[in-house]
Amino acid sequence: MRVELERLEKLGYGKREAFNSLRTNLSFCGDDIQVITFTSCTQDEGKSSIVMELGRAIAEDGKKVLIIDADLRKSVLVGRHKATSAQGSIKGLSHYLSGQIKLDETLCETNVNNLSIIFAGRTTPNPTELLGNRYFEELMAYAREHFDMVLIDSPPLGSVIDTAIIAPKCDGAVLVVEANKCSYRFVQDIKKQLEITGCRILGVVLNKVKVEKGSYYNRYYKRYYRGYYSGYYKPYYGDSGKKAEHLGGEKTK
Repeated sequence: MRVELERLEKLGYGKREAFNSLRTNLSFCGDDIQVITFTSCTQDEGKSSIVMELGRAIAEDGKKVLIIDADLRKSVLVGRHKATSAQGSIKGLSHYLSGQIKLDETLCETNVNNLSIIFAGRTTPNPTELLGNRYFEELMAYAREHFDMVLIDSPPLGSVIDTAIIAPKCDGAVLVVEANKCSYRFVQDIKKQLEITGCRILGVVLNKVKVEKGSYYNRYYKRYYRGYYSGYYKPYYGDSGKKAEHLGGEKTK
């Protein structure tokens, strides 16, 4: 099925660089990291937005990406991005896991090159049981074979146990934490729950950080990059900014 995502955020330079940096950091976790689940402590910490924008960043890098919306209790992807299809209603993960449709009927190609999505489908009263059945295992096997990277949007681990079922089937997990929302102890408890699943914790994304103009972070990075690039270009342009006389060891006349 072909799906149009009519509402995609136009990222500014800072946000684009943040997601490119996240993409790069994940690539350095090892070439055995293919399926990653994203969870949070509570609802509304920005987990789904992180998954979508990271998926776009990886797809733009030329890799085939599949996003699986496994939050069968409170999915937001269809409504938030105004996903529509000329082929009719969009069916999703809950339909497949309950045996109503075949796997290929859940896969949605999007208007973002290299990016496919399996939406959550209709809300179900028994998501834990569905995620633990053989259909989910078959989905994981198919995704590993046909995609370079698979990102799973899982429910908040601090609210429900669903992520503990999903995580052991993944190569790694990322915890999304909203700044100044959860206590340090609560985040540590969620981290311990992830560790119990045996899934490797790849890191934490600190989300919704308010960075004001003139803040410490802005001042630090401006000084860092100014110093780095001035040191890099100095042999070529000198202190005055004019082109130096010596390039490649030969004098210019």
